[in-house]
Amino acid sequence: MKILLLGSTGMVGHGMLHACVADADVESVTVVARRTPTLTHPKVRVLIHEDFADLSPLRAELKGIDACHYAIGTSSGGVTEADYTRVTFDYALAAAHTLLEVGDRPAFVYVSGRSADSSEQSSVMWARVKGAAENALLALPMRTHVLRPGYIRPRNGARASSPAARAFYTATGPLFPVLRRVFPDWATSTDAIGRAAVALSRPENTEPAILTSRDINRLAGM
Repeated sequence: MKILLLGSTGMVGHGMLHACVADADVESVTVVARRTPTLTHPKVRVLIHEDFADLSPLRAELKGIDACHYAIGTSSGGVTEADYTRVTFDYALAAAHTLLEVGDRPAFVYVSGRSADSSEQSSVMWARVKGAAENALLALPMRTHVLRPGYIRPRNGARASSPAARAFYTATGPLFPVLRRVFPDWATSTDAIGRAAVALSRPENTEPAILTSRDINRLAGM
């Protein structure tokens, strides 16, 4: 399989890149990013690109892609709804439409959130926008799967972007086995998300469109 990865320099994207590199079924990973990810490998090709709202200049480079793993994200704290929508909704739809132009019904694995609102009526901004993005992607003629993790444990060198988040994960890491056992629909890890995304990229998969942490862990064999 040939995978396109968006969001490789983030915590979840690092896990997705690690899983792609480790999986024998993944032939190549095309990373589109504003900077080179820390993980390098002969399978990985990096395309430096600034405007994620327009991937059309990369169309020739994206021909033959079998699946897109979308992990671009930003905190909803302190940002306007317009700015959050641009990263969460607009960038994802731009990638999906570009792949539809150059590919043949590729898979699209979108990392959402545990409380995303499919009704798009939530008073919580991020849940409403995530739900709208999910709905728009699921309406496209693609093999779309939405991952809705809750608590995500960083693994294999993945790091949260902010010091506060890193401190949080350091403090709660020892509790992860308990969280997974007590809240199976809520707790997962970056490596599980990556492995699940690879599994969902295979053309023979018959998984549902929306998957919780329980589903992610099952697909990852964890």
